[in-house]
Amino acid sequence: MSRSVSTVSTVKGIDIMQAAPVRAIAIPTFSDAFRGIESLLMSGARRNAWTAVLEDRRRAKDRVETEHVLEAAATRTPQAT
Repeated sequence: MSRSVSTVSTVKGIDIMQAAPVRAIAIPTFSDAFRGIESLLMSGARRNAWTAVLEDRRRAKDRVETEHVLEAAATRTPQAT
């Protein structure tokens, strides 16, 4: 921790004490801490949500391809052997 140091100045023969400037340290409030935690958690939640969207798109593409294959198989006529 830093300590404040005072100095003595003399003005017209009178000693005057001058305190060193004191730095204010901001103490985070509960809401500041909560916002920080929420931000960390939400970044993970967004990543999980995007992964879910990509997976849903992949499943939809697979479903469409499967429908095409099933339709093609259903309309195919049996060949004589």
